[in-house]
Amino acid sequence: MPYGADQDMQDLLARAQRTSGLLSGGPPLDPAFVIDTLAPHMTPERLARIDAVLAGRTYTVATVVEGLVNTGNVRAVMRTAEGLGFQDFHVITGGEVFKGSERVSQGAEKWLDVHVWDSPAACARHLKERGFAIVATHLDEAAVPIDAVDFTQPTALVLGNERDGVSEAMLALADRRVVIPMTGFVQSFNISVAAALGLYHAYRDRLARQGYHGDLTEEQRLRLRAAYCLRSVRRAPEILQRALARSEG
Repeated sequence: MPYGADQDMQDLLARAQRTSGLLSGGPPLDPAFVIDTLAPHMTPERLARIDAVLAGRTYTVATVVEGLVNTGNVRAVMRTAEGLGFQDFHVITGGEVFKGSERVSQGAEKWLDVHVWDSPAACARHLKERGFAIVATHLDEAAVPIDAVDFTQPTALVLGNERDGVSEAMLALADRRVVIPMTGFVQSFNISVAAALGLYHAYRDRLARQGYHGDLTEEQRLRLRAAYCLRSVRRAPEILQRALARSEG
């Protein structure tokens, strides 16, 4: 693959990790301090938009993409996850070489918590330690329809490689295998369509079972609000540094 195609994916993941870690890199910042400092640099409309987005956010369902080789597909899944309020996004690279694409995520990676893993085992261990059931999209005799899953419980939905699907290593670690029912001759959707259908089903399932989708704790809401303020204000690090210097002086 051309170097430029691989670099496109690396740039996407690096940018996503930088924005995901704005509050965790270096000395810890108090989220309330970040919000109070940056709020005057935003319009009331922008602050209201942030609060409206937070009301529909959840960490209960995590999106996992494994071994995708097309940058555009990763971007498309990110855009779907962000648009439906699923905050936690995991990418298992597995050493794949990526193909470039002109498709864009419209900056969705700015608003997600993106984690990058080099193996299915590392990702699965992280998720299971946090109480997540791993649900892999995979067509075989052990698979059940996706509507058999209760998405109000901590669940990681795994979507596999465009060509080979979810890896054997991840399938061995999965708690369940699911399929999106189809009634046509073809046996599978392409990855971006499967992600859109699967995540939209999870969103609707949560609404049907409990009457709401967004379920951030107060701590999560405060931290994420601070992160969104950081991502919304130009030169936010410089503004915060000046404010910190004044408070320490």
